[in-house]
Amino acid sequence: MAQLLIVYHSRTGGSRQMAEAAAGAARAEGDCVLLPAEDAGPEDLLRAQGYLFCGPENLAALSGAMKEFFDRCYYPVLGRIEGRPYALMICAGSDGEGAARQAARIATGWRLRAVQPPLIVCTHAQTPDAILADKTIPDPELARCRELGAALAAGLSLGVF
Repeated sequence: MAQLLIVYHSRTGGSRQMAEAAAGAARAEGDCVLLPAEDAGPEDLLRAQGYLFCGPENLAALSGAMKEFFDRCYYPVLGRIEGRPYALMICAGSDGEGAARQAARIATGWRLRAVQPPLIVCTHAQTPDAILADKTIPDPELARCRELGAALAAGLSLGVF
């Protein structure tokens, strides 16, 4: 059975909620593994047939923990996961485009195949207190995450991707 790997990082809970919502729906459609970025490694990428990367945008870029995951795994899997499908979810206080572009460039280097545009959830956190506060992602946004997780897992299970 084709496996979907969801790798996430979350400091204030927003990205974790998004990843958990996607994983819950994905598991109803097929095999799904959910791992925090610090626990995910090259062997996890090699074992999976598709990916969902989820993280926060910090200072217009990927969070350090997500970037460290990509840095740690990039060369060990380079040339070994080409053509596999992936999607991105970004939790951002404003637009999320910087983190999405950065992650997409890394995925392009791996020669992964984007199966949909990045899903960006904007929390509108703009003050230091709001940025550092625990996040609660609204149900309509979590529904979008569930739809993405289910679609990726179903597509993998059916051989669409």
